[in-house]
Amino acid sequence: MQKEEFYQLLESRKSIRKFKADEVPREVIERILAAGMQAPSGKNRQNWRFFVVTGEKRREYLKYSQKSWLGIKDILAQRLKPSLYQFTERFFFTLGDAPVIIFAYSHNDSEERYHTSIGSVYMAVENMNLACVVEGLGCCTMGAPLEIKEDVDKFLGVDQLSEYKKGELELLCALVLGYPDHTPPKAPRQLEGRVTWLK
Repeated sequence: MQKEEFYQLLESRKSIRKFKADEVPREVIERILAAGMQAPSGKNRQNWRFFVVTGEKRREYLKYSQKSWLGIKDILAQRLKPSLYQFTERFFFTLGDAPVIIFAYSHNDSEERYHTSIGSVYMAVENMNLACVVEGLGCCTMGAPLEIKEDVDKFLGVDQLSEYKKGELELLCALVLGYPDHTPPKAPRQLEGRVTWLK
């Protein structure tokens, strides 16, 4: 990859919230997961844990997505224009018809600091976002499942795992992905006050 292609890839990534009905082949999903697991991690623990939801299980999750909307709708009502608010509400009720949901968890333990552990997972998630662009897919990373974290844990059966019972497994976000069915503008990058140089 040339330098220009790399920066173009970064700039072309944007959140997609409307998807075609086409299924994503399993091998494509596996490549995206593999890309995530190429990320660096604290003490090389590779502490990410991913749960992939498709098909009927994905349809079952819609009622949870709708519940998570209740926790953020008032904040978004203050931040978004009415038309964008309505679009976002519809997205939560349908997940934009995305055929795939990937839930990202961090396996935290005493061998590594908490923020390093969760940071490692978010680096993997960004790799997956970029892999989606390369694969011709759209992707949206969502923090909303954290509004109903315990519900999601039970829905996925994570609450039955030994790591979870020891308090070591934590939901961080979800990614919805599929083939994009719209081309929204990318939000402008806010650069002012974001960087401080010291000499």
